[in-house]
Amino acid sequence: MNGDDDPSPGLEDTGVSLLRPYLLTAGRAQPVDHTLEIEAQVLTSRLGAASHPKLTFERREIVSLCRKTMSVAEIAALLGLHIGVARVLVADLAALGYVVVRRPGNHVSHDLGMIERIISGLNAIR
Repeated sequence: MNGDDDPSPGLEDTGVSLLRPYLLTAGRAQPVDHTLEIEAQVLTSRLGAASHPKLTFERREIVSLCRKTMSVAEIAALLGLHIGVARVLVADLAALGYVVVRRPGNHVSHDLGMIERIISGLNAIR
């Protein structure tokens, strides 16, 4: 049977793309902190910076990106991750002390730069 007769071209590509998020999160769909907001600000801790070389690829990338504070949505967009996967990875890193998460307050933010970054991050993951 040649490639033209294959009834499901690209099926193996789909399987790999569905498998990757499952592997990154160890099969978890919810983060250890299920209240982690996509607008929460993430910053690498001293422990995270010191542990950088020992981390797995995606976790290392998040720790590198967060040397400058950014939102969970921005992390997802910049790394090309589904927002749910980014939430799981960030929550794991926070639980281990590799990143610090600054939660949004109940007040409405008037920081136009932050609002624009969040909108940009959300648009990038659509």
